[in-house]
Amino acid sequence: MLQPPHSSLQVAALPAQRVPARDRDQDAPWHTEAVCRRDEAGLFFAPSKEPTAARLSREEAAKRVCARCPVMVECREHALLQPEPYGVWGGLTAAERRVVLARRRRREMELKKAARTTAANRMAG
Repeated sequence: MLQPPHSSLQVAALPAQRVPARDRDQDAPWHTEAVCRRDEAGLFFAPSKEPTAARLSREEAAKRVCARCPVMVECREHALLQPEPYGVWGGLTAAERRVVLARRRRREMELKKAARTTAANRMAG
């Protein structure tokens, strides 16, 4: 079960136990291996009225943490499926996740349109 957004802040603040992926219990939640569990949550979530330069610097530092995380892809998918409206998740900011979601929606519409065209051509032919 996925956690509500307010509790997701706690993921970045809890200490993590590193377990090699091959030894990991497949039923364990992905976030138990998240590297960000060892870093301060403030790195991943903006304080109110943060200046742009400070935000960009903080986001880049958060992305560097994400880049070395063994569950970055799972984290990113979680944030895209929720969708998480704030913070850096899976190496993407909220704005970057909105772009990914928009691209996915466009791609889904293109695939549906192509499937309808193919079906119509089969019926006509």
